[in-house]
Amino acid sequence: MFMDAMDPTRAFVKDVKRLVIKFGTAVVTRSDGRLALGRLGALCEQIKELNTQGYQVIVVTSGAVGLGRQRLRYRSLLNSSFADLQKPQAELDGKACAAVGQNNLMALYDTLFSQLDVTSAQLLVTDNDFRDEAFRNQLTQTVESLLALRVIPIFNENDAVSTRKAPYEDSSGIFWDNDSLAGLLALQLKADLLVLLSDVDGLYSGPPSDPRSKLIHTYLEKGHQGQITFGDKSRVGRGGMTAKVKSAVYSSQAGIPVVITSGYATGSILKVLNGERIGTLFHRDAYKWVQVKEVGAREMAVAARESSRRLQAMSSQDRKKILLDIANALETNEELIKIENDADVEAAQLAGYEKSLVSRLVLKPGKISSLANSIRVLANMEEPIGHVLKRTEVADGLILEKMSCPLGVLLIVFESRPDALVQIASLAIRSGNGLLLKGGKEAKRSNAILHKVITEAIPDSVGKKLIGLVTSREEIPDLLKLDDVIDLVIPRGSNKLVSQIKDSTKIPVLGHADGICHVYVDKSANMDTAKHIVLDAKVDYPAACNAMVISIIF
Repeated sequence: MFMDAMDPTRAFVKDVKRLVIKFGTAVVTRSDGRLALGRLGALCEQIKELNTQGYQVIVVTSGAVGLGRQRLRYRSLLNSSFADLQKPQAELDGKACAAVGQNNLMALYDTLFSQLDVTSAQLLVTDNDFRDEAFRNQLTQTVESLLALRVIPIFNENDAVSTRKAPYEDSSGIFWDNDSLAGLLALQLKADLLVLLSDVDGLYSGPPSDPRSKLIHTYLEKGHQGQITFGDKSRVGRGGMTAKVKSAVYSSQAGIPVVITSGYATGSILKVLNGERIGTLFHRDAYKWVQVKEVGAREMAVAARESSRRLQAMSSQDRKKILLDIANALETNEELIKIENDADVEAAQLAGYEKSLVSRLVLKPGKISSLANSIRVLANMEEPIGHVLKRTEVADGLILEKMSCPLGVLLIVFESRPDALVQIASLAIRSGNGLLLKGGKEAKRSNAILHKVITEAIPDSVGKKLIGLVTSREEIPDLLKLDDVIDLVIPRGSNKLVSQIKDSTKIPVLGHADGICHVYVDKSANMDTAKHIVLDAKVDYPAACNAMVISIIF
């Protein structure tokens, strides 16, 4: 609902031609150990789509041991007498389970892909195989031949004959589970991307079942290593999220981007290749895109609240000075603001946005000066805080007063009109409120430079975090949960947006209806004057939300 279609940190997917996709055991099987046929079929359909688009797809699959164990238990049950069932059941041999499961698992893949008119091939490997350089060279040649024929190679560790005993981790880099096998194959086969599918949406800051845990969209080793609390190991496989993270870190450091995402979500693989911000990205250059310490929704809101309290403690003259400094800063940085705004406008035109949206996006010549002058007018207006609005004598000597005061922290979601950011921020500062802003993605660069100019003009005694800029729609749902920190939400946009926000939060929402603007002309009015008013209301700035829609004559 609030997700941007394309994330700049995922731009690398445009260059992806070959990818390795790993299906975890929890993705391949259900909680009872049986195969998740519907889920597996949907994943095969996505791979078929990628194959059709020209991508070279290599699959690494788990699930053979679990599937074999389920089959052998069923067979044992059929061959057992009632007396046998009363006895403790012996643990099945894992090697035997693997042998049975590999046959059944590959038969299923063959059936599913055949229905989609795609050919697949099975390749079973062990960790010892990769110690042999001749084997590695032959493996590469075989896979290259299969990919040239548009065949889907499906890898699995050959647990039936592997001499390795789990748990095991080889410090020389030989794989120790199917997650590390996927990473090793991605390196050996020179893949452009590794996708590790899990039963959760990605890597969380804590156990996914803990409501306090947050999804980490971009992993930074310096920022996140040692700060993540892993939950229980996979319910069925031997790896779990710990193994996935190890494989992802190893592969990304070697130059292969990795995305850990859900194999349960609809179209997750296709969304990764479309550059959508899903799952957790591991990338060698991630530190260039993301600050080491990511600021979460709560931290941003709390910082705005603390800064607003310092702002409220200032005198009216001090708050007035902040506004005057902001007005001067806007005029000083007008050229820089214009460069960023021009970039937004050009990007919107290239994207084919409607002319009305592009028109709202443009900061026309003289607009910055006009905004600066409006701020100066606001600064010189009557002090809005501390006015006694009503006084009631409740009893002798007991006076009840109603006074104007700041609301607290405001979350304002507004349309693709960068001048709105300046207006909203100025009003918030004058009235002593903290502010969280989410503008339209089309004005991303304009909003960023305006936010930077404004916050740099705010003195350290208040704090630059008085005004927070929300850069992704994915942060909005988290903010809407903070009814203990945010005091009012004001959505400026479509009626649909207002309704969605109202339905998603306990925070009071100052919404609006359809925003149809009327001009009422009484029959006694001067018609020539009325014509000028109606014409100006419609054509002066028709892209604005307060442009006239209907004129009514009484």
